[in-house]
Amino acid sequence: MAGALHRDWQNANWGTMKVLSEIRLRSGHIIGPVLGACLIVYIAYHAVQGDRGLIAYWQLTKQVAQAERVQLRLDRRRELIQNRVNLLNPRSLDRDMLEERARFMLGYSLPDEVVIFRR
Repeated sequence: MAGALHRDWQNANWGTMKVLSEIRLRSGHIIGPVLGACLIVYIAYHAVQGDRGLIAYWQLTKQVAQAERVQLRLDRRRELIQNRVNLLNPRSLDRDMLEERARFMLGYSLPDEVVIFRR
């Protein structure tokens, strides 16, 4: 009876060892692709969501476009002001511009004029 128990225990133990060795063998074949897939998912996530990912690129592109529009508007305003300054230059003085600025600064107007102030 003791011999039969010993053989049953050995067979059960052998079966467990066989299962464990089979798991080790199969896990060796699976672990490489699983780690590779995890690496690909990690890289793909950061390519889209990271600090230098696609979403950040799109946001920066929008900010650059907005800044270019602001720069264009300010350049136009600067050119307008520069033109007015050039008209008040002593070398090329425009009498109409001088009269307009003097009236505006001093608050003068003719009695028959309608003055509309714009800001």
